[in-house]
Amino acid sequence: MTSLRRRLFLLLISATAAIWICAVGWIYFANRAELEHVLDTRLQEAARMVHSMVASSNLETGHAAAAMAADFTYSRQLSCQVWSLSGRLLARSGGAPEGSLAEEMEGFSDRLINGEAWRVYTVVDPVHGVRVAVGDRIGLRARLARDLIVGLVGPALLAVPLLGLMIWASLGRGLAPLRRIAGEIAARNGDDVSPVAGKDAPDEVRPLVDALNGLFAKVETARRHEKEMTAFAAHELRTPLAGLKTQAQVALAAKDEQVRDGALRQIIASVDRASRLVRQLLALARLEALPEVEHDGSELNLGSLVREVAASLSLRREIAVQVDGSLDGLAVRMDRDSLYLVIRNLHENAVEHMSPPGNIAWSALPHGAGIVVEDDGPGIPEDELAEVTRRFFRGRFRSGAGSGLGLTIAELAARRLGAQLAFSNRADAPGLRVEVRFPMGANAVEQTSSPLVE
Repeated sequence: MTSLRRRLFLLLISATAAIWICAVGWIYFANRAELEHVLDTRLQEAARMVHSMVASSNLETGHAAAAMAADFTYSRQLSCQVWSLSGRLLARSGGAPEGSLAEEMEGFSDRLINGEAWRVYTVVDPVHGVRVAVGDRIGLRARLARDLIVGLVGPALLAVPLLGLMIWASLGRGLAPLRRIAGEIAARNGDDVSPVAGKDAPDEVRPLVDALNGLFAKVETARRHEKEMTAFAAHELRTPLAGLKTQAQVALAAKDEQVRDGALRQIIASVDRASRLVRQLLALARLEALPEVEHDGSELNLGSLVREVAASLSLRREIAVQVDGSLDGLAVRMDRDSLYLVIRNLHENAVEHMSPPGNIAWSALPHGAGIVVEDDGPGIPEDELAEVTRRFFRGRFRSGAGSGLGLTIAELAARRLGAQLAFSNRADAPGLRVEVRFPMGANAVEQTSSPLVE
């Protein structure tokens, strides 16, 4: 069943019916004993009344039977017999059976007379020598109990349709906010991701409204990022592409070999800048599309990985790269591609922001808790440290080839690994210090560190 209204309707009707049935059963069993007590009390009162009539009458005159028929007002409901102690029937009411109702002992008894069950109360009077028995049919008592149940169930059967209509209408009114929200969303166009108005929504519907508004906010943020990336990429690529065309025209028209060589070098620089931007945009898109990663459990040697990154970015020979030997003895269990992106972008950021000659040093945190990279660049102003991982943020010490995406990519890749980046300016010299702090359980036991290598 897919309709929430029908499901709630059936649940409420079923619960109401179950409660009503339980109430009827409880009333029946609770009042049946009380009904038996009331009917037994009536038997006692009737028997004592007849006994008082018998005791004040002369039963030997022959007028006893007439007195019984005229004065016993319970004759239609109860049956009465008067017996002598010698066993002779002295009088009986009109509805009394032919068989004897009386028991030898005084009190209540159940008797079966002519195949019919009777409840009898007997009064024994040794002074007057009589035995008075008053009884009623147990079948009549059962009919009274059935009439009680019918009196309870009958109104219920009549009220169920009306109750069902009221429940159905109430559910429709209660679910109206959901239909209103669904109609509002259905009437929107694809570009409208404004928040859903939920001021008047009930408390049960408000979590859904909040979840939808949160989703719309995420979609709007993603769209804004996409627009920013598209606009930025178009702007950044326009410059190197225009430069490529200009320098190519210069190279073609140049008669001087030095001018031609300079134009060709500018072409190479523009191609490198465009290639780097495209690579960063692709890396950023991949990280945002797949925020979770699963590594295969293999160990990565950090010293080898750092050297691999340094070798791939060794275009500027005047910058020295030092890899501490402690990294050669440190292995981690992480996704290789994500960790490679972290190290590459941190290393590339250091290279781009240093003026030659310069030095980049990689080392390990104590107890293998992470890795550290330090450079000899200008560092980052303190008021900009919290902003460096924001996309397209370049700061006051920007480089000509930078795009403001390198540290953003490094931070996203680190987050995929469960690691954290900590940025600070070096205390011992100008430059930036970045710590990559690994999550618990990522690092293996360190081996004996070897000397500093370049």
